[in-house]
Amino acid sequence: MISRRRRIPDWGDSETKPAIFHCVSRVVDRNFRFFDEEREAFRMFMRMMENFSGCRVLSYCVMSNHFHLLVEVPQLPEGGLTDAELLRRLGVFYGEDFVKSVADELVAARTEGGVEGGNSERAAEIHARFTYRMHSLSEFMKTLLQRFTRWFNRTHERTGTLWEERFKSVIVESGTAARTISAYIDLNPVRAGMVEDPADYRWSSYGEAVGGGPRGNGKKAREGLVRAITSDKHTADTGFGAGEWKEASRRYRRLLGMALERKSYNSRIAAANQTSRKTNARSGMNEAEALAAEKAGGATESHRYLSELKMAKILRCRVRYFTDGAVIGSRGFVNDAFWEARDRFSEKRKDGARAMRGSAKAASGTLWSMRALRVGIK
Repeated sequence: MISRRRRIPDWGDSETKPAIFHCVSRVVDRNFRFFDEEREAFRMFMRMMENFSGCRVLSYCVMSNHFHLLVEVPQLPEGGLTDAELLRRLGVFYGEDFVKSVADELVAARTEGGVEGGNSERAAEIHARFTYRMHSLSEFMKTLLQRFTRWFNRTHERTGTLWEERFKSVIVESGTAARTISAYIDLNPVRAGMVEDPADYRWSSYGEAVGGGPRGNGKKAREGLVRAITSDKHTADTGFGAGEWKEASRRYRRLLGMALERKSYNSRIAAANQTSRKTNARSGMNEAEALAAEKAGGATESHRYLSELKMAKILRCRVRYFTDGAVIGSRGFVNDAFWEARDRFSEKRKDGARAMRGSAKAASGTLWSMRALRVGIK
């Protein structure tokens, strides 16, 4: 078992390492402090940090005393940011006068000495003053929490800390793990008894995606969910558009529906064909989905449904592994993480992957955890 002090590194310096994280933080004393205004403000600051930092919020849920974020941290573009992109990002948080002063500095550096490119070292120093806060999970979370706390304290005329401890983060593998934890996040208000359908909760990625969000379009939320759902099929720089929302949302709704134990297959089609009945009943397919599966290769589609049905079983419960497991993913993925941080463990430990138990037992054999958590601890 990993101690709190023996944290797994963020691996932000390698393109081959994971860059998706499930982050959680709770209000001090776990008091219910967030209502409509507070949740709306938190989402605003979250989106601002997303635009400034280059990190991507794939899914989120802001509850009454805590929040969940699934955040992807892409690499800084090869060669760094362009001057125009740097200035655009600075405009998210800083006023026009400040951004203009930085722009003037860059122009002076680029034209210094009257030679092509000017003083590139000086220009790089200007960039470095700001980019150290970008493409970094710790800086993303630090700035988000600090800015929201200042707004909250000013609004409620209070002082002091708002969060009970440093935020928790779990490294998440793309693919099954990312999709499962994204759905787990969106189902938070359902598990809490606040709504019956995750689409009805405004301050979550799915609620924003289907409801439109504060600006009435929900584009950001749809883009994030498309990435979470298809992260195993696309790199961080492709497939991140709302144009794929139709297919991605169909898969996501199915997973959410399975977690809510809703029947989605058509009984009349099942009765008409014994073979289809057995396949569809097991997979949870409705008529349209069954026909699509038949055209695309029913066995493959059915296997996918059965796999998602297995994952859906754990989404109805609170799963500590998703907040305390350190690393979540396939066995190979977790073991790779273990070997990258081998010096943080005792010599007696031979590998990293630990089977999930308790409420997460249904995922055993598909998802693995770095931590072997004690069952029944709340």
